[in-house]
Amino acid sequence: MKNDSNDILYTYMQASERFVLFNGLNFREFVHSLPYTLDSILLLKHQFDGGEYNLNVLLESASSEDIAKLVKENVRAYGDFCWVDFEEAEGLDELDGREIAELLYLGHAKTHLSPPFFRKLNNQFVYLAQDDGWFNKIYFRSLSTYYMMLGRLIPLKLEPLKVERKWLGIRKKKELTAIPAEIISSLAHILGEGLAFSFRDVKYTRTKIEIPAWVVGDYLNMDEMHDDFSDRVIYEPDAFIIFNRKEKVWESVIKNASSS
Repeated sequence: MKNDSNDILYTYMQASERFVLFNGLNFREFVHSLPYTLDSILLLKHQFDGGEYNLNVLLESASSEDIAKLVKENVRAYGDFCWVDFEEAEGLDELDGREIAELLYLGHAKTHLSPPFFRKLNNQFVYLAQDDGWFNKIYFRSLSTYYMMLGRLIPLKLEPLKVERKWLGIRKKKELTAIPAEIISSLAHILGEGLAFSFRDVKYTRTKIEIPAWVVGDYLNMDEMHDDFSDRVIYEPDAFIIFNRKEKVWESVIKNASSS
């Protein structure tokens, strides 16, 4: 049975093929963590009741208004939820049979036949999810976008946990800045080994917030990843991302270069 714990964020970066595997990231978090607005997507696998049907690709697309509706939906219940973004609607009409076949294969097999970045679409992502939030495979045209997204995602996931009470009993939530991309990219070599951040083990002090992470390896089976993470978490973390609460700055600390 699946471990549905939402306090783990697993990310494995395959830099050579420009994709990243996630557990603990859902569509809503992805959209809100992007450094820019997602305007148009072509839905490859979904159960969304809406969108605009394209007669060339024989698939539905979603506008920015539709995406706002999708963010509020339980897309995890769709089972498969796969899409690719595009720049101009005319690009969909220009796709030829081979390109359409490659798009359909992406949604079906959740892997690529050739690099899945289409000149006619100028797509930045390919988003391939099975039980959204449990297994997500995302292709990034630029890995710098991945670093920026992860730098916004971690504070986004941390904020609901960081609720303090004033002496009057008023709930107060402190704003966390985005983690600079260069801080995330400094972890690139262990992100390429499969890194799991644990929000259940975050340490708060008066001066800083420490988010621990463990190298766990690369997994397609997220049940196995969670099992192995449970074995790893008894040891010292391999890395930390630390927020200095006074200076409002982030830093990364790597304790172990790799883990056996």
